[in-house]
Amino acid sequence: MAEAMTPVNSTFAYPASPKGNQVDNYHGTTVADPYRWLENPDSPETKTWVDAQNKLTFGFLEQISERDRIKQRLTKLWNYEKYSTPFKQGDRYFFFKNDGLQNQSVLYTLKSLEDQPTVLLDPNKLSDDGTVALSGLAISEDGALVAYGLSTSGSDWQDWKVRQVDTGKDLADLVQWVKFSSASWTKDGKGFFYSRYDAPKAKTKLEDVNYFQKLYYHRLGTPQSEDVLIYERPDQKEWGFSGDVTEDGHYLIVSVWLGTDTRNLVFYKDLITPNAPVVELVNTFEAEYRFIDNEGTRFWFSTDLNAPRSRVVAIDIANSDRAQWQEIIPEAAETLQSVSTLNHQFVASYLKDAYTQIKIFDLDGRPVRDVELPGIGSVGGFGGKREDTETFYSFTSFTTPTTIYRYDMVTGKSTLFRQPKVDFNPQDYETRQIFYRSKDGTQVPMFVVHKQGLKLDGNNPTLLYGYGGFGVSLTPSFSVSLLVWMEMGGVYAVPSLRGGGEYGEEWHQSGMKDKKQNVFDDFIAAAEWLIKNQYTSPKKLAIAGGSNGGLLVGACMTQRPDLFGAALPDVGVMDMLRFHKFTIGWAWTSEYGSPENPDDFKTLHTYSPLHNLKPNVDYPATLITTADHDDRVVPAHSFKFAAALQAAHTGTNPVLIRIETKAGHGAGKPTAKMIEETADKWAFLVKTLEMPLTPQ
Repeated sequence: MAEAMTPVNSTFAYPASPKGNQVDNYHGTTVADPYRWLENPDSPETKTWVDAQNKLTFGFLEQISERDRIKQRLTKLWNYEKYSTPFKQGDRYFFFKNDGLQNQSVLYTLKSLEDQPTVLLDPNKLSDDGTVALSGLAISEDGALVAYGLSTSGSDWQDWKVRQVDTGKDLADLVQWVKFSSASWTKDGKGFFYSRYDAPKAKTKLEDVNYFQKLYYHRLGTPQSEDVLIYERPDQKEWGFSGDVTEDGHYLIVSVWLGTDTRNLVFYKDLITPNAPVVELVNTFEAEYRFIDNEGTRFWFSTDLNAPRSRVVAIDIANSDRAQWQEIIPEAAETLQSVSTLNHQFVASYLKDAYTQIKIFDLDGRPVRDVELPGIGSVGGFGGKREDTETFYSFTSFTTPTTIYRYDMVTGKSTLFRQPKVDFNPQDYETRQIFYRSKDGTQVPMFVVHKQGLKLDGNNPTLLYGYGGFGVSLTPSFSVSLLVWMEMGGVYAVPSLRGGGEYGEEWHQSGMKDKKQNVFDDFIAAAEWLIKNQYTSPKKLAIAGGSNGGLLVGACMTQRPDLFGAALPDVGVMDMLRFHKFTIGWAWTSEYGSPENPDDFKTLHTYSPLHNLKPNVDYPATLITTADHDDRVVPAHSFKFAAALQAAHTGTNPVLIRIETKAGHGAGKPTAKMIEETADKWAFLVKTLEMPLTPQ
């Protein structure tokens, strides 16, 4: 497995990727896995391969003369103040702010909105290169203490610490091996609930599967070894637990999750009665339940039980027989995404054709008003407590940087709180939402964004971005990266693919398991619509997506290599026969199905990007991106796909892999690394789509 270069065509000599003789038998079907050796990220052979691939990739990118200009423009535009929505705990406000180019946003606190904020936690001081990120936050009831989780180099593993708000000093408490968990304080501020796994093996902690999560209580001032085990299920290795204390401090709500299945169980524990047991309120995985709030024993949930687009129900735990459940807010034509309680009212966030609507109801479910929003876009926030009459929300669109508003729950009036200043004119761009027909006739919406006055001559470089899975909705949002893409003359298109949550659980389920091909068909149909309507042509069309979206790109470029000029699969799930063998990959079987099941195997094998590459095919120019610390979708997916693609590919299009160091799946990635990666991607597209850059 030497570093020798193997000539592939007249343009590139790719690093050698020796083929092993590994063959697996899946239910009577033999499948070769010649690059199995790349699953070990720490072997000398893999490290040599990674170094050689990066040398080739960065050598190619550095020769693109436009790259420096793109990076300079990205850096200039990125340098603006970014705010989160403030929230109040005790007598203090808390919010995040990034001055512009800081690698990580900083947590601030203040007692009055007119005060000068003080820094409470600056993650930028925890590492020289910004690779230690704040990954979780929980403020005690009185606002005096903050529990916070830290992630290093993008890993999902978290260490939790506790800081005094007044002094800014950390206590001695340290909670480790937390993953896929937040923290929730008891009302008295003496400790918090959290979930963790057993300590992994040091050498393989980024690859080993994660089973048997347990729910604990940590009392301040005691070592983690003395934490109280609240709940575990030795008979259910795949169950995970999320513990949240109710606003009145009376109950611990335990949501039981199973992989990435949206359906969950709901248990609760009385925190007032000593030694109270954990009670099973909903004990079958039949629907999704999200706890909203409670009034004594009356619990409110949003649920998609018998309502694919969700509704609000009340369950009295004193008489929890299902016949006694009460519907408070019925299912609507729009998809209910979240509900909070403020001013003794429900604030409900809906999606209508992938953009946000906010509706307010009284606690009996009667409509009060619709919140007037600044435009068509995406809204976050509306957090707080039931007594609060003040709240904050964020608004963003493709051409509106995230802007913060204060909202008066009594008058219904929004006032501007923080508005960022970005060096561009929103009026120079236009956003359209069109609807197109997929292969089976299903109508799918798509946002198309570009400069005003675009000529529909089939010659515009176009970036088609998608996800299509796990019930995730892609809604309008501002991005400096995309602004620079459009400044360069690019078109940006985002379809609301099946598998997402834009139209509720039915839309999600129509793109999962044996219906996954619908997602790829939707994406391919979006590409065909853009070409038919003269936005672009195949040689000018690039596709992109990350994680499950990386799978989308991999599947579509192997199914229709003729349709695209370039492909950017990022941290993709490329090996659909072994994804369940690493870290939390087993959890995705609820979405994809399992290779251990004969019927699921047939479906997975049909579209798995790694297994559907064909020799001597001219594939689109491809820049695969991954990271060496990705313990969500382990880099072996991208490594093996890159090796197989380079071996199968013919023609002169570059097929490269960019492997980031000291980074993970994407969360917490430093600003500097994001700018570098975006500059590389856009430079790659400028080169491969033959984009002429106009002077800025």
